Amino acid sequence: MFVKHTQFTSTRIAQILKAGEAAIRAIPPAFPLEATVAVNPFLGQAGEDLATASARLARVAGTTLTQDRQTLAAAIETGCITDEDLAGALAASPALAKPASVAALKKQAQAECEQPVALPTLAELAAEATGIDWPAVIEKSVGLWASGFFDQGQALWSPAPGARAFAAWRSWASRDLTPEIAGLKGFCEHVSTSPDTTERAILQAADKLGISDKAAETAFHRLLIDLGGWAQHGRWLLWQAELEDRTDGTLADLLAIRLIWEDALLTSFPEVQKRWQAIVTRHEQKIAATPDQIVNAILQEASERAFQRNLVEKLKPGKERRQQAAIQAAFCIDVRSEIYRRALENQSPTIETLGFAGFFGLPVAHQGHGSDVVENHLPVLLKPALTSTGNGSKQAEHKTRISARAVRALGRFRQAAVSSFAFVEAAGPLYGWKLMRDAMGLGDGSKQDQTAPRLAPGLDATVKVETAAAVLRAMGLTKDLAPLVLLVGHTAQTCNNPHDSAYHCGACGGYSGEVSARLLADLLNDPETRAGLAEHDIEVPADTVFLAGLHNTTTDELTLFERESVIDKEDLAQLRVWLERASAEVREERALKLPNESAQTISARALNWAEIRPEWGLADCAAFVAAPRQVTSTTDLEGRAFLHSYDWQGDEGFNTLELILTAPVVVASWISLQYYGSSVAPDIFGGGNKLIHNVVGGIGVVEGNGGRLRPGLPWQAVHDGKHLAHTPLRLTVLVEAPTEAIQAVLTKHPEVRALFDNGWLHLFALKEGCVSARYLAGGSWSPDMAAQRAA
Repeated sequence: MFVKHTQFTSTRIAQILKAGEAAIRAIPPAFPLEATVAVNPFLGQAGEDLATASARLARVAGTTLTQDRQTLAAAIETGCITDEDLAGALAASPALAKPASVAALKKQAQAECEQPVALPTLAELAAEATGIDWPAVIEKSVGLWASGFFDQGQALWSPAPGARAFAAWRSWASRDLTPEIAGLKGFCEHVSTSPDTTERAILQAADKLGISDKAAETAFHRLLIDLGGWAQHGRWLLWQAELEDRTDGTLADLLAIRLIWEDALLTSFPEVQKRWQAIVTRHEQKIAATPDQIVNAILQEASERAFQRNLVEKLKPGKERRQQAAIQAAFCIDVRSEIYRRALENQSPTIETLGFAGFFGLPVAHQGHGSDVVENHLPVLLKPALTSTGNGSKQAEHKTRISARAVRALGRFRQAAVSSFAFVEAAGPLYGWKLMRDAMGLGDGSKQDQTAPRLAPGLDATVKVETAAAVLRAMGLTKDLAPLVLLVGHTAQTCNNPHDSAYHCGACGGYSGEVSARLLADLLNDPETRAGLAEHDIEVPADTVFLAGLHNTTTDELTLFERESVIDKEDLAQLRVWLERASAEVREERALKLPNESAQTISARALNWAEIRPEWGLADCAAFVAAPRQVTSTTDLEGRAFLHSYDWQGDEGFNTLELILTAPVVVASWISLQYYGSSVAPDIFGGGNKLIHNVVGGIGVVEGNGGRLRPGLPWQAVHDGKHLAHTPLRLTVLVEAPTEAIQAVLTKHPEVRALFDNGWLHLFALKEGCVSARYLAGGSWSPDMAAQRAA
């Protein structure tokens, strides 16, 4: 964030700082590896439609934001995209320059599409003039400094602990001779004589570079994009600060650093001045979509309408359950749970499943047994309201800490400059055997036992009841509870995978769902809690037991955290049989999508250190359904839908509807759009090639031995080696509720409404399990085509 100094009072200065702020807000945050959560890479473009955002990102990043036109044209040729889909997409486009008819659109789809090229930086112009790859020099130099400055404990020492980024970089760069050796004479002196505050440095560099007020926003955005994941890490620091009502200037510091580089290059190579000013003039032009970008956006919309058409045809609501369920199993809404829920329900008509966000309504900051790390087990949009810790003895905690210190000491020994050689000589042969064993899937898959979590401090009786009542009401569990209610969190077991947290529970902040499930089960089994629920009109039978479980999405094993003292042994044995059968069914289904896999060998991927695709995660996610289970119970949604249980008729005041639209839907959209961005724009928003990844600072990965931090998902997470495993579609949201109620929530939350108005999400209303209306930009509704045909 910028802080205007009192002596900077001119309109010019105000506009430059405003442009810098806008450029910062255009960058999405990237969360560190320890708690990677999906982020909408187009967060800064949420106020623009797809075609306009495409024009903006084409200028600053040289990328497209839609599926490849040839792919879309082929889908039209094969009939996957119909004329009906094209007509609907054409009508929905707000662009004045769109094709006049479906025939004209189809003709355009067959035409060659010009590939965007980002406006060059001054470094690129200097590279052309001198033959020296200045962008690579900057990338390596800034990357080397940033990897040390932002380090979160991976390095043995920090170069400037406690310093602000800009001050630390000036101190470092004024002594770094690498740029001068490459040919940038006087760079150290240039840095030393630059202003010592971020704002002054930006203002001075902008003046010397001739960046006008009109050009500044996209010129600055271009330079931040050039920094890759380092800029996104800076944006994350700002995101975290603002959650705590603070601010952070790291990203502004990075902008100042990049501007000083540009200024130094122009000073040394004035022959590029004329070409640079022509680029500034192009930055001054208003962002406007080209005819190609408009057509691409319409074709992208048509492909999404094709998916929606097929989805609507699939939905065949089942009959409402008449008999009391013997088991109710609440799973996270994660798309991988959709497969398991179908398989589990196949085992017996007495089993009913529910969908709810995996943190189960408990916004907990958890500190594990023997650990000083605080993990926020909640969606990143929320703040923790509760704290928990591992429930182990002091003796056990002491043992855990000693063990952890021994592991850290070994790690330091392996990394140190001298002792690393001795370690390789001594342990090399043993590690060779270990690598071979693990590559063959013969490694030890056991994990250190987790102690049961407990809320600390504990809650008093009143708060227990209010918390439990709020959660049960949001889950729709206010009456007709089964004798056994499973609360199933999820995790993903992987080996040698820097991005393992991306496979865990997004609703738990990139951590396992175990803590949330076990805490809620204990809370709902607590006698003090149960005693007060009736006062909140919630009927929980005295013999109902809540049992926590954990679904390992890589092996599809489901672990139960038993309460054997209160669960009948025969019932528990029967449950285990059903779970084993369901797990086997899920493995059969998932094996069809994984390369060279079978149901018998799929679990071994969790133990293989060389496996680049341990599972597909949330790849191919495409829909979000908030409705009673019978709406989707007879439909195979192929693991592509987030399923949230919701009955609007029991939602007094539509408070739960508001919660769903503003939290789970937004989180699901972030997941969907991260997979989308990593697929259509992998060079900008993707994590690169897993085979050459190196972890840097504990916060991210680089390809090779340094340079740009790579945010987003690795290419192997969205591509099977021949084809995309994720179909880039913007999320389709279906909600069974009156359109008036949905509209009221959107009106109350304009930032959520903007996602639908600008097409980053699609919205449908359901009535009795069938699509009744489509949301249109601007706040109106129209009967969906499928509903019109049925009428």
